[in-house]
Amino acid sequence: MTAAPSLRTDSLRIDLGGRPVLRGVSVGLQPGWTAIVGPNGAGKSTLLRALAGLLPPQAGTVWLGDQPLAAVPPALRARQIAWLAQQGETSGDLTVRETVALGRIAHLGLLGTQGPADQAAVDAAMNQTECSAWADRRLQALSGGERQRVLLARALATGAPVLLLDEPTTHLDAPHQVALARLFRRLASSHTVVTVLHDLPIAVHADRLLLLRDGALVADGPATQPALQQALAAVFGGAVRLLATGGVPRVELVLD
Repeated sequence: MTAAPSLRTDSLRIDLGGRPVLRGVSVGLQPGWTAIVGPNGAGKSTLLRALAGLLPPQAGTVWLGDQPLAAVPPALRARQIAWLAQQGETSGDLTVRETVALGRIAHLGLLGTQGPADQAAVDAAMNQTECSAWADRRLQALSGGERQRVLLARALATGAPVLLLDEPTTHLDAPHQVALARLFRRLASSHTVVTVLHDLPIAVHADRLLLLRDGALVADGPATQPALQQALAAVFGGAVRLLATGGVPRVELVLD
């Protein structure tokens, strides 16, 4: 795997259906785990899709290293950036291993044959997401949470140094959410891991939070930063508060 390139946006504006969804967002991303958070409709998934090159901006630029992302050849982009959609597409006819192996298309092309390095990458991705035991099962036989882990393994199997993951904890129970958060922390030493998360108790464990509201970036920093904690409480209308514990803050719902 090559070193993770920088990924950044300059004054990014995206309109959907004639409505501005991102408003002049500028952010730089380096190796580490970054969680994008904010209320519904804040533009979180739109930002992630723009970073993946899936949405052309009305203004501004997404940069991969020193090149505009739009100018990077698709084959090279596929080897540099792995994408996991919020509702990942799956085929129930494929086995788990066949699905994860699709991540190697970025290296092999559609007609390439897997070699030992490709098989090792698939094995490693399945081990990391704890789905090796189902290698020969069909996706249609899996639960939603199990399928989510398989799709994450497919993204990891690309070997891409940049991972863009939209709601990767969807359908997962608490133990597997924790396992995934630990995996992101391990990957963060060598990858640029960017996750959109609604699960604030998991998001606060990221190295950095990007807080969006109404398509604008309103706070950027670690969850231990008091200013970011205050911004989170304000953006969520006082429905949550972060309690300082001397390390990663604890997220609490405010019910009274």
